Amino acid sequence: MIRTAGWLIVLLGAAHTVLALTYEGAARYAGEWFSGALWGADFSDMSPANSALWLSLESFGPPLVVVGLTVLWLDRRGIVPPPFIGWTLGVWGLVDAVILITTPWPLFLLATVLLLVGGRRATESG
Repeated sequence: MIRTAGWLIVLLGAAHTVLALTYEGAARYAGEWFSGALWGADFSDMSPANSALWLSLESFGPPLVVVGLTVLWLDRRGIVPPPFIGWTLGVWGLVDAVILITTPWPLFLLATVLLLVGGRRATESG
């Protein structure tokens, strides 16, 4: 269960980032990102390049990949991931579900449930 949760978290984070860069076209603003054009950006009135950056590279996608890989790393070493990881991701997933109903939040919550149940079972079995 824990391994499946880890891979699902990695998949969702990677898919979000890759799809934002490709399908949503965020990568077309890379020139502006690396030119310093965003250094004085106004967050209350974002430019298309700034919005694209926050949708892709500065989104929750890359950190989710890191969290998922950490879960997998812990599992491979026989270490049960701490419950706060699952609970934090679960609350975040529920907030996401309320705000953005059309996102794949059910998959995210599935990963959270798998992580929490797998962690509990692993802890109970010693």
